[in-house]
Formats: sequence, C-alpha cells, structure tokens
Amino acid sequence: MTSTIPTANVGLAVMTTLRNYGIDTIFGIPGTHNLEFYRHLAPLGIHPVTTRHEQGAGYGSDGWSQLKGLPGVVITTSGPGLLNAMSAAATSYCESRPMIILSPGAPRGSEFSDIGLLHETKDPTGAVRALIGRSTRVSSGGEAVELIHQAFELFAHGRPRPVHIEIPLDVLESASDVAPSALEARPLGAPMRAADDVIAEAVAALRGASKPVILAGGGSLGTGDALVRLAEALNAPVVTTINGKGAIPEFHELSLGSEIRLNAAQQLCNDSDALLIIGSKVGESELWGGNIAPLGACIRVDIDPGQMTTNVEATVRLVGNAAAIVPQLLDGLAGHQPVATPELDAMRQGLRAEARAMAPELAKINDILADALPADTVIAGDSSQITYFGTTSFFPMQAPHQLLYTPAYATLGYGLPAAIGAKVAEPERTVVCLLGDGALMFAVQEFITAVEQDVDLPIIVVDNGGYGEIRQNMVDRNITPVGVNLVQPDWVRLAEGFGLAGYRVESLDQLAETVTKALTVNGPSLIHVII
Repeated sequence: MTSTIPTANVGLAVMTTLRNYGIDTIFGIPGTHNLEFYRHLAPLGIHPVTTRHEQGAGYGSDGWSQLKGLPGVVITTSGPGLLNAMSAAATSYCESRPMIILSPGAPRGSEFSDIGLLHETKDPTGAVRALIGRSTRVSSGGEAVELIHQAFELFAHGRPRPVHIEIPLDVLESASDVAPSALEARPLGAPMRAADDVIAEAVAALRGASKPVILAGGGSLGTGDALVRLAEALNAPVVTTINGKGAIPEFHELSLGSEIRLNAAQQLCNDSDALLIIGSKVGESELWGGNIAPLGACIRVDIDPGQMTTNVEATVRLVGNAAAIVPQLLDGLAGHQPVATPELDAMRQGLRAEARAMAPELAKINDILADALPADTVIAGDSSQITYFGTTSFFPMQAPHQLLYTPAYATLGYGLPAAIGAKVAEPERTVVCLLGDGALMFAVQEFITAVEQDVDLPIIVVDNGGYGEIRQNMVDRNITPVGVNLVQPDWVRLAEGFGLAGYRVESLDQLAETVTKALTVNGPSLIHVII
C-alpha cells in the first residue's frame, strides 16, 4: 500500500533538531508507531544502535553519552517499548545524567479511551513522570521541537536528568510547519557562575583552613584540570565518590581515590576545618552507612540549590556550575600560601588495605587488569561485587568517565549495553566490560548487539555462582541461602553461539595473557573467570 504520510513531517523536524545539536547516534528498537523517527536517520547521518531490549537501549545511550559529552537519545515505540526503557530512565534520574527519550503516543482524541488500540496504555506520560519528573505529551511539532531546545538548555544549566517527549501518532506523521530556522541549535551560553560575595566567603574559609579536604562527586567531572590546580593551590587531599571517580587523576599525589565509602576517608572529611563538597548529594549509596559531619566549614558547590541541605548542610553555598565555580575559587586563592603538603602515603595504603580486606580475590583480579590494560581503558561495570569491591578501588582512573557504573540506582543489567554504547562512541579506545554472572544474565541478549555493531569488546564475566552479595547478606542474617545459588550456562559455548570468541580462565595466572589475547580479536569476546 502506498504511504500517504508526508516525508517532511514532524519526525523529520525533531530528528533534524537533535542532529543540529550534534547527536549522531540513537539507541532503540524500531516499532510500528515510531517509523517516522527512523525514516530520517540515514538521510541525517544518524547511526541507529538496535538493542535487543529497550532497557539495553537506555543503558547503551548512557555509556555513549558519558564518552561523548552529549545526552543519550533513546527512541521507543508506544506502550511496552517505552515502559521497558524506564529502568534506564530511572537510572539516569538517580545518577543525574542527561537523556532524551522519544516515544509516539495514541492519536489526539483517543487518550484514555480503552478501545483496544495497539500498545494501548492508560497514561504513559503520567507513569514516566512519576519516575523521572519531566514527561510531556505534546500537541504540535512546534511544541516537540521547543522541548528539545529546552532539554539541551536544562542539561547545560541545570541538574542533568532525563526528559521524555511523547508525540501523538497523528502529530508525528503530519506535515511539519516548523520553520527551518527554528530547528537550528541555540547557543547555550557559558556555565553559570556563583555570586561573587559567596565566592569571597568560600575563599576566606579555604584560606583560613589548616586541614582543607575536597570531596568530589559526579558534578565535578566537567571541571577539567582546574580541580587539580585547586587541590594543588590548597595542598588539599581529594577523595571522590564512585560517581566522581577520575575527577582528578588517581595517580596524583593528592588523590585518595574513590574511597568515600571507607571509614578512614570519612574520618578525614569529618576532621577537616574546611570541607569542599563539589557536585555530590553525599548519599547513603556512596557512604555505605557511614556519615559525613565535618567539624569545620562545609562549602558546597552544586548546580541544584536544593542540594545545599541534602544529607550535609552547607555553611557556604555556591550555587552554579562547578566548571565555572572551581576557576572562580582558583582566582580568589591567587597568591595563597597553603599549609605543608599533607603526608598521604600512609592513609592511601590504609585505605587500600581496608578495601582489599573486603574481597581480596576481586581486588587481585582488578590489579591484574590494571597492569594488563592501557591506562585510559574504559571499564563498564555493573551492580556486581567485582565492580564495587574491586574496580572502584583497584583500577586507578586517570580521567573522568573511565568507570561506567550506577552506584546509587545499583541496577543489574547495566554493564554490557553501557560498554557497547561507549565503544560505539569511541571505537579506537579500549573498552572492557567487567561484571558478575548474575548481572550479565540480565542483559545477555545484548551479545548479539555487540556482534551486530562489530565492536572490539572484551566482556569479562567473574562467576561467583549467582547473587554473591545477597547470598552473603542472607548468611549475615542467619538465613539459609535461598534463590541466590544460580544454575549457570556454559558461558563459552553460549558466547560462541552468539558469534563471540570465548575463553575460559580457571586460574588467575591465566587472566592477563587471556585478556591480552582478547584485545587482538576483531569483534566482541567473552572471558569466563571462575572463582
């Protein structure tokens, strides 16, 4: 049947606007109702990554986003496709990461009709809004395009969190009346600075401190080398959250790594007479039950003014973008003569010993990989013991976004699709997926996505026989383990069935050699590590 849908439609207007902001890759699954998004991808030079589940599309877009510095874009179909992507959207909300989700919706006039439409869903925008806050059903192409512009404005000057736009099917397929000039990317302006008088107050507190400490979270990752220079100007040790890992190179003499979950790091912060917290909610998921309550001044830098009293109340509140505020602090500290450089070697060794005691074998695996892989390798982890007991402490990162992980939402199934997205974003860079067997089974269907995208991607699965952390939680509560010792597939044969190269490692003495071999393989590979 010949289509009567105009090609210069609202779908074209929306996708053109995204392309004008630099989006050259989208993640999703084509479906009956979203074809007028997909029609325009090839002409616009936008590469589609078709995952095998919409959750994987969301996590793939997150990995891509972190390496590209642009929001991930997910296209779903209506109803089930949109709802399948909601774990990923909720992850982006929880971890404060930018994402745009586009979905078609029921035609105007048929909302809430309950008449048996394909993919009929009572209130999809209401469901999404309950999870992520920003979900809008538009009534015109102009409104959809305007929301794209507003999303990029939000990501540049507000707390980055996902935005969902639902376009009714009759609107999506209609001729666009949006002027071409309205599709052009708008200037986003400079990062928001803090007020000068508050900067002066913060500088005075830092100048007067004898024991300054910097706690850097995910909101500090855009500061570049300014954060290093600030630490050096103060001779202040820097401890990061897991989301802030790599905010300064972890080889730097002032870096204590992403160890804020450990007792000694928390005590360092609490003993400080000027604690500078940059871009972190200082939440339970990062502290692991600990507490940050500094004795001295607490200076917080955050783009969200509501964060100034979250978990730790600030005495000095620097509202704005850390990328602008850290240079402001540096300017204010010009000529400052800091106290002597603190002796951190003993503390660094103590932190590593505390972390190693939690899971020595997982620490050793990461030690081996850190020696075997290039220093700028991107590691995609998961809610797996190998990640939060291992990679966070024992794979030192030299730059932001080398660890792809979700410490707050702590979902299973993130690592593999995030690794695929990262490798699509930077094909020449070494990307490795390192995760547990329980996590990998949540996303095993994305093996074929990796094959289809032809990414050179070693996937290292550390097999502890199921849900090891929950097994230990049960034992700690005197519960006989139930539902956690899982039947395992033959991982190598499974991988080979998908078209991956497969390797089995039964001794850690084999690990470095096997990983080195996998790095020479064209396409994805799986390394099954039995512990």
